[in-house]
Amino acid sequence: MNCDNVKEQLPEWLNEQLPAAEKAVLDDHLAQCPDCQQELSATRQLWQQMGKIRVPEPRPELRMQFYVMLDEFKEEEKAQQRSTWAEWVHQLKQWWEPRQALRLAYSFLLLGVGVLAGYWLQLQRTPTVAYQQQIDTLSTQVEEMRQMMMLSLLENPSATERLRAVSYTKEISDVDGRVIDALLTTLNNDPNVNVRLVTLEALAELATDARVREGLVHSLTQQESPLVQVALADVMVKLQMKKSIKPLRQLLHRDDINDLVKSKIEQSIKDLS
Repeated sequence: MNCDNVKEQLPEWLNEQLPAAEKAVLDDHLAQCPDCQQELSATRQLWQQMGKIRVPEPRPELRMQFYVMLDEFKEEEKAQQRSTWAEWVHQLKQWWEPRQALRLAYSFLLLGVGVLAGYWLQLQRTPTVAYQQQIDTLSTQVEEMRQMMMLSLLENPSATERLRAVSYTKEISDVDGRVIDALLTTLNNDPNVNVRLVTLEALAELATDARVREGLVHSLTQQESPLVQVALADVMVKLQMKKSIKPLRQLLHRDDINDLVKSKIEQSIKDLS
């Protein structure tokens, strides 16, 4: 059983609707998976909050008022339909007078010829341009949807969903400032080390942006995890970010620095000098 399956079965687990065999498998997974435990806690809290919402009671006179309004609406609809029908009959009588009918037919004929001619000319002139415009519009809409989905999933309490959000950056061709700020915030503040490492990889791919490079340098002194510190040092060497030498030296003077991390940072400083 993987984390996605567990997430789908959590509502049944909370409602005690799972078969005994499936519940035992899910319990074993929950006992070993901190991410799913966190997801279960968040789901249980949401259900508890929803259970506290009071259902409003309608006033006794509400039913009577509703039926009075319904009767008035029905009467207005009937009157409007009668008026509309009478108007249509009157218009049709005028149109089907011989002179008016001839003018109407001639107008429709001219309109049809004009539409067909315009459509034919448009096809002859710019079939490729029109098609390309439609493709560009659809691509822009899909891009915006991906960015919105990514920003939304980054706020999800589940680490699995946040990992999936970061993976969307590979599918976004034009990353804007909102996405970059969200990724940098995730890199500096996410409680899950795996999420931060994947976010760092995504930001390294976007390092042509000056804001990303500055954000990565600034992030060096904010990281507590040795894994993230080492990964950031590698990225600094890969990007040849000489601005990172000063914050890397600041890391060396921290009391909680790991010996292996210290050796890695010293080597990175040499590579950048």
